[in-house]
Amino acid sequence: RQVPTTMFRRFDPSADVSTSTQVKASVQRAIKSQILKSNPELTEEIVDELLPKKPPLVQYKVGPHLMLYCRHVESQEEGVSGSDQPVFFQHRDGPILPALKMVHQYPTLDLCSVTVDKGAIPFMLGGANVMCPGLTNPGGKMPPDSEEDGPGLKKGDSVVIYAEGKQHAIAVGVMALSSQEVRKKNKGIGIEVAHFLGDGLYQADEIQ
Repeated sequence: RQVPTTMFRRFDPSADVSTSTQVKASVQRAIKSQILKSNPELTEEIVDELLPKKPPLVQYKVGPHLMLYCRHVESQEEGVSGSDQPVFFQHRDGPILPALKMVHQYPTLDLCSVTVDKGAIPFMLGGANVMCPGLTNPGGKMPPDSEEDGPGLKKGDSVVIYAEGKQHAIAVGVMALSSQEVRKKNKGIGIEVAHFLGDGLYQADEIQ
């Protein structure tokens, strides 16, 4: 099972984060590699900017199965220690997903994405999963499927979720079905939402 939608609904960094460790260089390379594989339009240079080698990433454990990857940002004020800003997270061995604030900070990032129709917006802002009709109704968009290459999105792929008529992403999640299956079935859950606009992670500017 992928990340439950309740994971960050009431996330409180002062209470829900247990241990923090610096990410080893080999692990950071593996994280970058997985992000590039999940988002083929990204370049290594862009991912290096998101996840610089120095200072190294810091990983925080949230609950028993979630890892939050943060980059350290130095304070501009003298005598004030820097902070760790969440940039990606991973549930168990699922895909590495971007934090929404990072997506908003880099609006030109070519991350794998879908668009839901206007009718889905109020449900999603309450933390609901994306139902198939929200992707297939007029206003919804997914990458095209093809007979040669198969579905545009596979089950288990990470996606950034935009909404019809809105400029900024409103959630991130994991495909519960392939885009081909979503179009064919057109009922039930199409995307399991992991993190949404206004949840606890979105409201956490930093982890300390």
